Amino acid sequence: MEVGVPLKDITIHVGYLPGAIGMIAALHARYYSASYGFDQVFEAKVARELGEFVCRYDPAHDRLWLVRCADEVLGSIVIDGGDREDVAHLRWFILSDQLRGKGSAPSGRSGGRRWRS
Repeated sequence: MEVGVPLKDITIHVGYLPGAIGMIAALHARYYSASYGFDQVFEAKVARELGEFVCRYDPAHDRLWLVRCADEVLGSIVIDGGDREDVAHLRWFILSDQLRGKGSAPSGRSGGRRWRS
């Protein structure tokens, strides 16, 4: 994919899509390998824990947002509600180099505030 994806081509998908676990793990692996020297152990940990999250995903307590361009996942963010009502974790927050620093969200895309209120 070309560098500098136009924001008009970006969509936000709520929930799982086939292939998302692998694409999210790959984004993390590339970024953290280049930035901090992390290896395959880190990538496997991301894939394993994200897979476990997706298997127990409950839309009443959890949320997975995918940043997409065509069929490619270029970013993600997760709210992991876990087992407790009073605690949630922000996890797997990543954007590809193609989107990092754009400073704007696609128009008409929201849902986080309405979801938790």
